[in-house]
Amino acid sequence: MDDNTNQNLRSSDWFARKGKMGFIYRAWMKNQGIPDYEFNGKPVIGICNTWSELTPCNAHFRELAESVKKGVLEAGGFPVEFPVMSLGETLMKPTAMLYRNLASMDVEESIRANPLDGVVLLCGCDKTTPSLVMGACSVNIPTIVVSGGPMLTGRHNGKSIGTSDIWRYHDDLRGNKLKEDELLTIESAMCRSRGHCAVMGTASSMACMVESLGISLPGNAAIPAADARRKVLAQLSGLRIVEMVRQNVRLTDILTRDALENAIKVNAAIGGSTNFVIHLLAIAGRIGVPLELKDFDTLSANIPLIVNLQPSGKYFMEDLFYAGGLQPVMKELDAILHTGCLTVNGKTVRENYRNAQIFEADVIAPMNKPFREEGGLVVLKGNICEDGAVMKPSAASSHLMQHTGKAIVFEDIEDYKNRVDDDDLDVDEDSILVLKNVGPKGYPGMPEVGNMGLPKKLLEKGITDMVRISDGRMSGTGFGTVILHVSPEAALGGNFSVIQTGDLITLDVANRSLNGALSDEELQQRKKQFVPLPPATERGYVSMYVNHVQQAHLGTDLDFLRGSSGSVVLKDSH
Repeated sequence: MDDNTNQNLRSSDWFARKGKMGFIYRAWMKNQGIPDYEFNGKPVIGICNTWSELTPCNAHFRELAESVKKGVLEAGGFPVEFPVMSLGETLMKPTAMLYRNLASMDVEESIRANPLDGVVLLCGCDKTTPSLVMGACSVNIPTIVVSGGPMLTGRHNGKSIGTSDIWRYHDDLRGNKLKEDELLTIESAMCRSRGHCAVMGTASSMACMVESLGISLPGNAAIPAADARRKVLAQLSGLRIVEMVRQNVRLTDILTRDALENAIKVNAAIGGSTNFVIHLLAIAGRIGVPLELKDFDTLSANIPLIVNLQPSGKYFMEDLFYAGGLQPVMKELDAILHTGCLTVNGKTVRENYRNAQIFEADVIAPMNKPFREEGGLVVLKGNICEDGAVMKPSAASSHLMQHTGKAIVFEDIEDYKNRVDDDDLDVDEDSILVLKNVGPKGYPGMPEVGNMGLPKKLLEKGITDMVRISDGRMSGTGFGTVILHVSPEAALGGNFSVIQTGDLITLDVANRSLNGALSDEELQQRKKQFVPLPPATERGYVSMYVNHVQQAHLGTDLDFLRGSSGSVVLKDSH
């Protein structure tokens, strides 16, 4: 960090330039009715907006951007709003995850190529947060994140409901406990305001991630999207980014190894999404901080679940806000956090939560009286996941934490859909469902299908959980004894690719192991018969993705995007 006066602004290379190009830069800004003094000599702040009507979670961002602009103007800066690719988890096919890295490229190049001194990232739906942060990390100018906020808790027939209930309703529908037309009423009651999912799904986990990392203002994670205080936070963020430019506070000043460790510990305590692992690994790869999959297990160990939110608990993000938000949660973790980490408001982590209070003990518990003793994320290793796999114990069934069962293998998602409800499927509650070829390359894009719906005939018997294993992901709103992100994925021809129906698999969470009862010789013999999948396509972004995407234990970024190119424009022909 150092003082960055207005004379040293990055934007001055555009707007303070002499001659022809200075003329062009200024003249074309003026065609919007902007006088020279507004943008020339002031910090120019980009508002990176993922607004889109195809991303319902972010559909209120135009309004939120206006609040950011007020803060920028108040602080003496000049705000410029620009769009980037928006990733709507609810509508995009085949999966928004396929496009996370593409959106990050859009963000990175949009920031670097334009006369911006600082940037405010407007994020909401699951992949918009990591993609924007990844892109900004690779440029490393002063940056602050403003999340869009969770939607208000749904209400139906006197009961609070949220996105996690979708999985329950789906099983009820397949088990003939619910009629299709009843869902119409329920869906209207569930998504009743602006904002992202109301549970501790991936979007909420990402909002908590940026607050725990220190790259958003305190309070960012939990304020509901419909609450006027969300706009206040946006305005204060606009004000603060101008100060950050003048102080030259960059992402590399905040996103240290200690900050990443803090985020992992907080994610454990809140029962955050398993997708957190993949996204933080990718962010670490961009900012240049060493981080490995095993760190998530080591740093999460012995951290209990102290936030009682679905899918691991009972309540919703709106309740977390009323209970005090994320800051009192972090205060409960004071003894294990790196409390001196700098945050975007110029204060340390501890200074931010020093006066935080818990207002609802049913929502936020003290560390010595947690809701569950085991929270966090578990990293498993074994002969069918040599590079690791992850699961979330707080959302799993205790009786399945140590389990041996016969594998029922589905070779791909189509095979699963075609056979899961077949009455002739030889499956019982002790079986282990295995889904292959839904990883980064195999699908491609690594969709959220890992929490496979149980076979209909087991649902009708009242079975609600089984061990499920895949090389894909699951929604942060999902739950169950689900092992995800198996690496290497089936499409690469490793051990996981040759698991067959009937193989015995043993899950042992306490010992962090996942193994098939197969000798090395048997595995090697089977792999000789492996037939690679045909390419999904040989053109465009998808082809580039398949050829360059890294495996889940590395964060599924594109190999050539890891690291930073900085803020300097490579060529200046003007």
